[in-house]
Amino acid sequence: MNANTDDTNNSAAILVEDEQAVRRATAQTLELGGFSVSAWASAEEALPLITRDFSGILVTDVRLPGISGLELLEHAVGIDPDIPVIVVTGHGDIGTAVDAMRAGAYDFIEKPFASDRLLEVAARAQEKRRLVLENRKLREAWASHPELPPLVGQSSAIERVRTLIRSLGPADVDVLINGQTGTGKEVVARQLHAASGRKGAFVALNCGALPETVFESEIFGHEAGAFTGAQKRRIGKLEYANGGTLFLDEIESMPLAMQVKLLRVLQERRLERLGGNESVAIDCRVVAASKADLLQMSARGEFREDLYYRIGVVAIDLPTLNQRGSDIPLLLAHFCQAAAVRYRRDVPAWSAAQMQQWQQRQWPGNVRELRNFADRWVLGVSEAGPVREMASEGISLPQQVENFEAGMIAFALRETGGSVALAAQHLGIPKKTLYDKIKKYNLAEG
Repeated sequence: MNANTDDTNNSAAILVEDEQAVRRATAQTLELGGFSVSAWASAEEALPLITRDFSGILVTDVRLPGISGLELLEHAVGIDPDIPVIVVTGHGDIGTAVDAMRAGAYDFIEKPFASDRLLEVAARAQEKRRLVLENRKLREAWASHPELPPLVGQSSAIERVRTLIRSLGPADVDVLINGQTGTGKEVVARQLHAASGRKGAFVALNCGALPETVFESEIFGHEAGAFTGAQKRRIGKLEYANGGTLFLDEIESMPLAMQVKLLRVLQERRLERLGGNESVAIDCRVVAASKADLLQMSARGEFREDLYYRIGVVAIDLPTLNQRGSDIPLLLAHFCQAAAVRYRRDVPAWSAAQMQQWQQRQWPGNVRELRNFADRWVLGVSEAGPVREMASEGISLPQQVENFEAGMIAFALRETGGSVALAAQHLGIPKKTLYDKIKKYNLAEG
């Protein structure tokens, strides 16, 4: 019986069971649990469906005509060891179950089994498969575009953002990205640049971090002698981004006088460097980002309304992390994997109860806060994290102290962009001491 061969749904299962009545009942149970099921009477019929790209799980009886369930398990593991295989054994057949687990089975269930038991194991297996494939895609994306941060998630809110990126990317239009702190505005800006096909550079400028005295020179550039200390011509960010994308983060912080000049440049696509008379043509796309409501600021006279309407012709509104809670497992897996590589640590496991707690928690710092949490989790310095569990795992107190110290140092280096001086200041220890500890724990400074 071939119930449904479409494995592109969120949950898919290949079922191999030679007893027709059992096969039908098991397939029905899985389908009621939301699985798209391909059910077969023999392993030979199922073999062509087991590929590295298969997005679901495999449920197989051990005793089959021809190729046995254990041989089918071995075949699946050989193609992709991350395909979750659930082996169905006879009652009391513990030896076979042990052999299956040693051979790489995800889990086993004994006949006769309750429907709830099957669905519980199958749901866990499917979630594991989903995370494995998502992480695989992320690694492939890193390999092909190492400079491009991925937009992680499968929620409807983030899918809408992806749709806008695909639609607006190739369009020659300036874009405004609205979103709270930590929602990933620069990630979206970089994705827009990648989707644009523009060959020039992606240039980022945080308007909130620039003193007003250097704003004009930084954005528009200056000629030699334009002001004291200007010994030679300097190309501004707008010119430097020619042929590419200029990302203006926290544009709500831009001084009003600069807003007037930026509006003129956006309208004419020409600029004059500070202290110069020459009009320079530019071809760059401007992507602005704001965590404030620019229209409300305009009503209060704090932001130019004409500039708002010029940069806000097209806007992308980013969801908060609490509005996309279903993405937290994927995001956390992604950030933990990156942190594990960065800090040369293993990724600690978490329980379903912990994940449920994290999905219900408030994250005022949004995705950025979750990323920092992932760093602390991997380093073992998270509240309610692995450090609390070390004592029960037989780790000595001195080792716990060293692990904690190494984690704190690594986190401080991460937060200060690899600056040993700043990290030492934050940790309250001399730089010499910090250098010694970095060497002791074999930590990277950058």
